Amino acid sequence: MCLAVPGKVLGIEDRDGTRMATVDFGGVVKEVCLEYLPDLQVGEYAIVHVGFALQRLDEESARKTLELFETLGLLQEEFGDPWEPAEPDANGRTDQPADAGDGAAAQEAKR
Repeated sequence: MCLAVPGKVLGIEDRDGTRMATVDFGGVVKEVCLEYLPDLQVGEYAIVHVGFALQRLDEESARKTLELFETLGLLQEEFGDPWEPAEPDANGRTDQPADAGDGAAAQEAKR
């Protein structure tokens, strides 16, 4: 799921002609493109989707939304590292679906 998440602008810089910001999403800091909101300033809040600031947002609304997302676990879902390796189980296997990486012959042998 890709959410539009409110975040607070911590810093702004120009990178090769593109206005970029460092944005805090309730403790998770990411780089965001400001091309759709060229007048956004440090300290302001914006709704961000797939790395682009799309709409300015007041601080109270941003804080309430971030609190709700945190309560529901959506910030971890949105910003968790999808490439983080899974924890191995007692047999040294990682948590993955039974058919992950197995060919048809291996699946047939398991049946």
